Order: sequence, then C-alpha cells, then structure tokens
Amino acid sequence: MAAWHDLHKLIIGGDVAGTVAYVAGLGAADRRTVAAELAEHVRRRPRWEGRWRHEVRPLMLAGAGCLGGSAAVASWLFRRDFRRRRQDPRDVERLLGLLRDRPEPWRADLARRLAARLRLPDLQHWELTAALVRETGVEPPDGAAFTIGWLRALTPASAAADPLLPAMAPRIFEADGLSEVLPGAVPTLAALTDSGLLERRAVLDGVVGRLLRDGQNGLPLLATLHDRLAPSLGETAERAKDYARLLPAAPVAVAETAVARLRALDEAGRLNGELFAEAVESLAFRPEPRLLRSLLSWLGATAAGAATSGPGGGRADVALRVLSQVAGHDSLVLQERAVRLAVKLAPAAGEEGREAVREAAAALPADLRDRIRAAYGEVGGEAPPEVPVLVAVPAPQPLPPIASPRELVRELTGFRWPYDPLTFERLLAGLAEWSHREPDALREALRPWWQPHRAYAFDYFVRDVDDALDEVLGRAFFAFAMPKVSRELPHDPERARDRWAVAAGAIDHLSRRRAFELVAPFERGVVHPVLLATPTSGTGHVDPGVLLDRLERLEAAGARALPADLTQALLRLPREIDEATVRRVRTFTSDAGRACASWMAGDRLADPEVSCRPRVSGMPGSVRASVDVVVTGRDAALPEPVAGLFEPAPGHRHTLGWWPLGLPSHRELAAAHLVPHLAASMEARDGGAAVLTDLARCDGPAGTATAYALACGMSHAGPAARASATDALLILAARGEVPVEAMADALTERITNGYAKLNRVAAVLGDATRAGAHEAVWELSARLVPGLLLGVQPGLVPELLPELVPGLLPADGDRPRAGLADLLAVAAAAARLTAARADLPGLAELASRKGSSRLLQEARRLQRLIAPQPDESPATS
Repeated sequence: MAAWHDLHKLIIGGDVAGTVAYVAGLGAADRRTVAAELAEHVRRRPRWEGRWRHEVRPLMLAGAGCLGGSAAVASWLFRRDFRRRRQDPRDVERLLGLLRDRPEPWRADLARRLAARLRLPDLQHWELTAALVRETGVEPPDGAAFTIGWLRALTPASAAADPLLPAMAPRIFEADGLSEVLPGAVPTLAALTDSGLLERRAVLDGVVGRLLRDGQNGLPLLATLHDRLAPSLGETAERAKDYARLLPAAPVAVAETAVARLRALDEAGRLNGELFAEAVESLAFRPEPRLLRSLLSWLGATAAGAATSGPGGGRADVALRVLSQVAGHDSLVLQERAVRLAVKLAPAAGEEGREAVREAAAALPADLRDRIRAAYGEVGGEAPPEVPVLVAVPAPQPLPPIASPRELVRELTGFRWPYDPLTFERLLAGLAEWSHREPDALREALRPWWQPHRAYAFDYFVRDVDDALDEVLGRAFFAFAMPKVSRELPHDPERARDRWAVAAGAIDHLSRRRAFELVAPFERGVVHPVLLATPTSGTGHVDPGVLLDRLERLEAAGARALPADLTQALLRLPREIDEATVRRVRTFTSDAGRACASWMAGDRLADPEVSCRPRVSGMPGSVRASVDVVVTGRDAALPEPVAGLFEPAPGHRHTLGWWPLGLPSHRELAAAHLVPHLAASMEARDGGAAVLTDLARCDGPAGTATAYALACGMSHAGPAARASATDALLILAARGEVPVEAMADALTERITNGYAKLNRVAAVLGDATRAGAHEAVWELSARLVPGLLLGVQPGLVPELLPELVPGLLPADGDRPRAGLADLLAVAAAAARLTAARADLPGLAELASRKGSSRLLQEARRLQRLIAPQPDESPATS
C-alpha cells in the first residue's frame, strides 16, 4: 500500500510529471496494487469538487501505466470522467513512454482497441493511436475517424516521411466526416498531388466519384480542390459522363464546376450531341438562377454556330427545348434572355423546336410573346395560371402515455437540456399515474436511478424551484422514491436564484412549480392519481371533457388539485367550450371545480394589447437589434403565476417552445414573450425560430406580437428558420388568420431600418405563394410594396402621420436595395394567381423610368398585371 499512498499524494496534488516518473519506477506487484486502488478512487471522488479537474491528467497517466490488459487500458483512457481535462500535447509522449515497456503485440492490440473507440468530431486520443500504429506497424484502422484524424494532421512537409501515406491515400475520399477536415486539407492535397506524392488520376477519380455518391449533399470544397488541379481536356473527356451526371442534383458550386468542364469540351468540339443534350436539359430543370445564367451563356455560344447551320441543323432544336423550359422561370431577366436566344435560333429551328417555343410563349408576358410571334408565327393566348392548393403543415400528435415504471425511469434518465416540453409533460403525468397505480414497482424501478447518489450528494441535490428543470423534475421523483431522505434536504426559498431561470419567464417557472409542488405530498406519503394539465393535443390544449374527468378522479380519491397544475390546465383550455360541458362543470363542488366553472363561463385571461419597439444592442454599427415589448390589459386581481405572463422577460433558455404549449389559446400573449428572443437571435443557429409553427397553431387574436415574431423568422439567417416562418404563414393563411396589416407594418419598420433583409423576406413570401398562400401574400404585398417604396401604407395620408420611416424607392440611376426586385417579382406572382387589380403608390413612377434593370422590369410586369383595365375602376386589393 506504500506505493499507492505515495502516488495518491502526487495525484491529488495534480503533479503530472511526478506521477509519470513515479509510475515508471514501479515494479509489477506495485502496479497491480495501484491499479486496484485507482478504480476505487475514481468511483469515490465527487466530480463537482473543484480539485477533481486537477487530478484527471495524473489519474489517466497512472492508469495507463499500471493497468495490466490492453482492453483495460483502452477503457481507462476513454473514461467519460477524463473527457473534460486540460489538453496538453506533452501527455501523448508521456503515455507512449509509459507504454513502450509493454510487448509489441500488446501495444499493437491497444492501437486497434483505441482506434475502434475513436469518434468524430473530437477524435480523443487520435495522436496516441496514430503513434502506436506507426511504431508497431499494424495495418492502419479503416474507420472514418482514424482517416479524418490523419487528414487533419497531414502536411506537405510530413507526408513524404509518413509510413501511413500509402495505406491511407486510397481512403481519403471514402471517409465519412470529410467535411470536418476539408477546409484545411484542400491546399495540402493539391500540393501533394502536384508534387507526385498523391497520384493525380486517383485524386481526380476520388473527387469526382465522391461528388457523384454524395449527390445533393456534395461538398463544395471538393469542387474547389478539383478546380485547383485544373484538369486538362483529355482528363475532362475521360470523365465527361460523370460531369453530366452531377448536374441534376449537385450543389450549385459543384454543378458550376461540372458546367465549366463540359463547356470547355464543347468549345473544343469534343462533346458529342447526346451528352450535350443530357447536360443542358438537366440544367434547365434546376431552379437556381446562377446555374440558369450559366446555361444561357453556354447556349448563347451554341446559338452563334447553330444560327448559320440551316433549319433543323446542329443542336438548335435541343437548345430551343431547353430555352422553352427556362422561359417558364419566374425571373423576367431569364425570360428575356431565353426569348432573345430563341429569336436568334429561329432560322435554324426544326419543327420540333418551333413547336416547343410556341407552347412556351403562352406563359410569357405580352411583349415577349409578341417577339416570339414575329419570329415563329402565331402563338396561343396567355395561359391561365395553375393555382396551387394550400395545404398547411399538420399539428403534431401528442406523445403516448408511458406504459410501465421501467419505461418511465428510462425516459427520466434521458431527460436533459435542451428540454422538450412534451417529454416533460409525459414524464410528469407518468410519475403521477404510476406512483398511484403501482408504487412499489415504481420505487423498485427507480432504485438504480437514485442509488448512485451517495450520502455526500444529498445536500447537493436540488432543493429549490428555480434550479434546472431536469433537477427539479428529478427532485419530485426522488421525493417519491426516498421520502424520508427528501424531508431532510434543506429548502431555502431565499437562496440566490439562478439568473438564467429567473430570466426564462412565467411559463418556465410555472412548469418548475408543477414539478416541485409534488415534492411535499410525496414526502408525506400522499400521491396524486392524475394531473390536470397534461395536454390531450399536440398543440398543448386540454380537452374540457377530459379535464372534468380528471377532476372527478381527484375528488373520488379525496385529493385536492395542485395549484400550479390547475393554473396550467385552465390556460390550456380551448376558447370555445360547448354548453353541455359548461353545465357539467357547475355540478362540481371543490375549489378546483368552481375555478373551472368560472373560467369556462368567461371569467378567463383577457386578450392583451401588445406594442413592440426596436432596441439596438451590441457593438456600435451593428444591426443586431432586439425588441422592447409592452403588454397591457393586465387584470390587477390575477394570481402571481398568471400575472407574470404579462411581463415579457429578455432572457433566453432555449425553451421557446414552452410558450405556445403553455398558452395554446392565447397566441398574442405567447408571441409577446417570443419576440425579444427571436429579434435578438436573427443570426443564431439555435433553432429557436422553429417555435413559429407552434405559435401559428395557437388560438386567439393574431396582432402586433405575432406579426413581429413572423417578421423575425422571415428574415432569419438560417434556411431552416425561414422554412419555419413559411410553414407558420401557411398555417395562418389556411385558417384565415394572417395579421396582414400588422405584418406589413412590422416588416416595413424592420427592413427600412436595416434590422431585416428584404431578399430573405421575399424568398419566404415566394415559397408561401408557390405553396398556395397567394391570396395572403398578395394582401401583404399590396401593403408592403408602397410601405417600402415610399415609407407609407395605402390609404394613409402622409401629412397626418406623426412619424414617417424612410422609403426604399431609389433615385433614378441609384442602386436599389437588395431584394426589392425579388419582392416585386413575388408580388407579381401572387397578383397573377389572384387576378388582383390595384393602384400601389410609388409603383407606377418606378415602372415608368427608362432602363432595363431587373428592378424596372419587375416593376413594369407588376404594374401591367394589376393596372385596372379600361372597363374597371381603380381599387386597392
């Protein structure tokens, strides 16, 4: 034991070098003794003590030197307890020094075991594993993690002397997780290829093959590597079919690389007609304007030769079929270029190409149809638009109840931040049900969950409603499993509160109270057979009839409703309740029954008035802005948990989804709490904007707060966030609840002041139009376009406005705001689908300007579509 006594002092003192030197001098018997003590020391040591972090590195090194089997050493090095240690590059050489006195087969086996445990993205112990592989000469592991680690460490200087290079080179483009390392690896791979250390043919085949396998998930950096290698015409010709196969689905950057190679072949006369047709027809179906512009440029070069080859000659008919497809694009610029090329190709057109052009002309604006008619003869009239059908995203289904005590404990063990509100509801309901239904079975199932908490941990255990949600929920379970020990835990309501928890807001606190208010009854040996507030719908609503059934169960069991649980249940009742349920609730005599009767009779939470005002935050010059939200209409007699709902807090705990679930019948009030967070996280990737679809499914008025929440989502930096905003807009449109005027005001204010990007907003509106919400989009556009051009809304007299925001209407010749042409294009698409007629202030003046910019073309198209016909009177839709 003397060896452990001396080593123990070095470990708790955090002496890394001393630990290594001491372990290296131990004999075999002392190492076995130390190995047994090490495991027990780690098991006993509380992880939250500050001293623990100083012991981790000495402990890891001591175990590597003292444990006997290679499997034991591998498990020891990858212990979860050691993950959060300070990283020191010298530890790799220290470990190798302790391991070099082991037999080579033992070390080779350890290398294989370590390699099997490597995981992306952290690649813990990769350097040690690679060093053992090199020293022992074993076959390099074929796992993706080892390959990515090797690529991460690869440099032009080290590659020539690396014994792993011949085995690893063929695996470079096969490994999963390649995107993790490519940013730094591209220059290295290019340099190694140029120097001949990597075979050029193998690299080109690897790059193109990987891009083909990944399809729409292809890595643009591989295209960068491909371009840096600059394939010759001969190398390009060998892979021409592969380049053509990339075009239908590859990311834009990858497709552009393929287009450049195929066009180079075509210009050299080395691309056959069949492959040319496959390539350009694939590109014609891509929606991205960048690729379509590349296609038109390519076809423009083709047209120069085809126009002189005679009718039906060369590739004219192929080009015309493709141009007919491009002419159906929403962009006027693309339509105009496609028509210009089609007119140029008219002398070389065969009957097939002419017919394709004439059919496509029906979807073109009148002036472009006239140009087609002049070159190709009579074409049909304008085709009526195909009106999309609006289909809203369905609401999620509620989670099924927990089926057994064992399932309940499994779900509890996995409940961690970020907290899912539906899982919380499921766990809380399961605790109530199974503590009443099978208490002994639940206590037995909970035993493995609470036993690891030794006596020294009880005081550390959660003791207040403001602790983390999983800890508060755990306290409720612990109070049921160990009521006697739970009663001995201190409870100090005045203890310093968690600042994050306080900032989270009333719904977050209400959820904590619902879990915490079970603690005292469990400590007294009292169980509740059922909770009142468990949602019966994925929207968070509680069916009124089910709520009364639950009340009956409580009264039959002689139990009183828990206050916070009752409050949440009332907030989750629908706004409309049938008369039979209202009559039934009047028969209840308990306090909870009378509260339900009063609520259902109309004495419920009133709809608030919400005002929003931008507030700039961050560094000077930043456009990052939050929104100050003021909620009025609060009833002074409201109890404290409900009164807090009228006080939006600025904090953010990534629990935004709790607001719609907790207030499913009070949309505007929920939105008031969401707006500050959504506005302040426009560039974040926290997924917070996903809450917008839940918000849209709420009931109740949609006003200023809802409009601001949607405006933030529509201009979010993340595509997923904007998709959530689109889905929310579709849901509201399907229900006829889009707050058009409030949204126009919110978007106008945020865009003109630089807090929102117009091109992002236009993209969301375009997606909603194509998904069937064209009527709502047109109503919004009819207010938004004048507001953005002139800073006013239709129907308002500027002289009577107390304050005007600046408009975006550019001076003649000035560069317009990015996205303004996109908005006009979306407005035109929606106007065409709704056959709208309107006089939008500022639009006619913009459309009358001279020039051919996209903005002016889109303004003219919109003006032509919505201008009242001679037999119609002007009106604003």
